[in-house]
Formats: sequence, C-alpha cells, structure tokens
Amino acid sequence: MTADAQAAPEASADPEFADDLETDVSFGLEEINEVLAELIDGQAERSRRDADILRLRLGVSGARPETLARIGARYDLARDRVRQLHTRSVGQMLRETQLSGSRLAAFTRRYPLRARDPALTRALLVETYATETDLVGNELAYLKLRLAGHPPEDAKRVAGYVMQRIMAWQKKTNRRLAKLHDAGALATSQVNSWLGHVDWPGGKAAALPIRSARTIDGDDDGRGRFYLDKVGRDVRFDSALQARLLQTLNASALVDTFQEHPSAITFDLDGAEQVTYPTIAARFTDGRVALIDVQPLGHVGFHVNRAASAAARAHAHGNGWGWLVWTGSHIGIPELLHRKVDAHLGARLQELLDRGPVFWPAVRQLRDETDLDLLDFTALVLRNEWRWDRAPFLLRPGDSATTTAALSAPPSPRRQR
Repeated sequence: MTADAQAAPEASADPEFADDLETDVSFGLEEINEVLAELIDGQAERSRRDADILRLRLGVSGARPETLARIGARYDLARDRVRQLHTRSVGQMLRETQLSGSRLAAFTRRYPLRARDPALTRALLVETYATETDLVGNELAYLKLRLAGHPPEDAKRVAGYVMQRIMAWQKKTNRRLAKLHDAGALATSQVNSWLGHVDWPGGKAAALPIRSARTIDGDDDGRGRFYLDKVGRDVRFDSALQARLLQTLNASALVDTFQEHPSAITFDLDGAEQVTYPTIAARFTDGRVALIDVQPLGHVGFHVNRAASAAARAHAHGNGWGWLVWTGSHIGIPELLHRKVDAHLGARLQELLDRGPVFWPAVRQLRDETDLDLLDFTALVLRNEWRWDRAPFLLRPGDSATTTAALSAPPSPRRQR
C-alpha cells in the first residue's frame, strides 16, 4: 500500500454518494462475510461469549451492528469491558490467521496490497454505506485490511480515513439541512412513491409515541445526530441510510411529524428472545401513520431480518399503522417478489435444497457456473419463502413464521428513491 498524505484522501466520496443501493449489492461482500464468520466460529472454541460479542458488534449475522452498551446489557458487562473483549478477540483472530499461513484470497482480491489509500477508502465506504455498518466502520475496515495482508500501520491509517469521512459527513449534514426546504418538492415526490409500498391496515391509527424506545444506548458516541426542525429537536441515527430517510421525511410536505425508534419489539429467533427497534414512525398530513424500518437492499432476505419484520408488521397493524421496509433503493420487497428470474436458476437451487441444507460452496459454484447475482438469489429466497441464514451461510426450506407475503404490499409503478 502506498503511504499517501496524512490527511484523509479527498478522492474518496462521502457515504451519501450513491442514491440507490442496487449497484452495490453483490455476492462479493457475502463471500467476505462468510470467511469472517468462519474465523469468528474459530474463536468460539475458546470462548462462546467472546465470539458472540464479535458477531453482534460486527453485524455478521445480517442484523445491524450493536453498540457496546447494548452488548454490555446482554452480558451484564460495562461498555469498556465489552470493548476490551472485542479488541482482544480480534487480535487473537489475526494472530491465529497469520500463524496458520492462511491466504485469505477473498480479502486480498477485494482489498489489494498495491491499491492506493483513496481507492481502498472509497471501496470500504461503499461497503459501509451499502451494509449500514457505520457504527463499526473503523473496526470492520481495519479487520478487512489486516486479513487481506496489509501491515497494521497501513490498515489503521485507511480505517481512520473511513471514519474521518463518515464523521465529516455527519457534521456537514447539519449545514445541508438548512437547504432542505429548497428540496421539499423532491422529498415530497420521494415520499409519495414510498406510500405505494406501505402495507396499510384498516382501523384508526394510534397516536405516535413521544420519545424513543432506545434507552440503553440512546447517547452512544458512535451514533450520528442532527437537528430536524419538523420535530424541533436533535434526532439520533445509526447510519447514513437512516439519515437519508430522516432528511427526506423532514423535508416532505406530506409528513406532519415523526418519532425515531418508537417501539422496542420482541420476537423469537430459534427459541431465543430478540428485540428490534424499527427506524421511525411517521404521521402523514392525512392522519395515517406508517412504521418504517431501514433494511439495506442486500439484507432483506436474511432470516433474522425477516423474522424481525414479521414482528414489527404485526406491531404496526396492531396500532393501526402501516408497515414499510425501506431498502435504500427503488427496488423494494414487492419488486423483488415480482422480479423476473431465469426459471433455470430457481430449478437449480430447488434441486440443491431437495438434497438437504445448502452451504456456501454450493452457491458459489452455482454463481460461477450461471452468473447468478445476489438480487436474483434474494428474489428467489423471498418468493419461495426459503430460510437464508448468514454467518455461516445456510439455505433451507422456510417456515410459516416469516411468510414473505405478509411482509409487503403490492408493487407500486412509481420508483422509490
């Protein structure tokens, strides 16, 4: 890696540079995650708790990365102790990888040793944005580069650039908000297109909550914050994708008010109780309310997210609210359900499933033989109600608890931006 100037590379774009995640969804990131999950599984042989902390913090299961405070609450540990355990586990994982002589080809291909800092910074920013992993942008960037073979000092420098760009973007957002009134017409058009995707129930909508349900980590330093005049206060967010949604709702004339993370919703995941905090509840000027959750386009097919969505939808409809998964793309779940996919690809995957659970090597081989892309794969998962687990990859027939048909409304002809 070339040692560039010590300032963050100006050639790197802000996390907001893509207005649609469609082009950033690929099997490449899933391959990186699969290898990372295998390495974390190796840590579980030493300490199941420490391996779980890594999974939760890095978001390898497909759910959002968790703050140190939330992880600490799970295990009755102080935030600093969670940080220490996480750092120690990452160090052990890197040492064991080096001692084994493993050549992590997926990482070296994606983050080449000869690549210059601006190119690496941009690539890692794109991944952070597309996977909603801003909370751990520094940790993931450093780990990926080290696994690719970059020296510690180079990996630390580039990971620092990634976080500098994310933090600079968050600071500039407040200045940009002053100009959002000029973009009100565009925001209203965008919100109007989303309304066609909302799964509306019957009945009268319950009142909006007056405060966030996230109390354990509401003031976490890793989260972004900006002042939104529509609600007259600072609003917290975890990612640039969430910030995009908040900015659009704040500027749209169709939106009366909103509350971020309005509900803590419990759901069952393989016998263990989990909790999800949908991103926002918005009340529109016609009096209707919709519960909206940000889920990156490449993540909507994961079992953990579908289970969370089923519980959140039931909660929303119980309150007389609509339900919407916003993917950061004009492609939403309805479009994926109606996506045209080569019938041969579906038949090949069904043949694999008929023989038993399908693991990553089989899907990678099918991808190499047929040019199967991740959006087509996700569409097939949703349409056939297969269960797709991540970390490690596992595909199998699904169950009725996460029926896709219950998670989305019919597709709208208008584009979601």
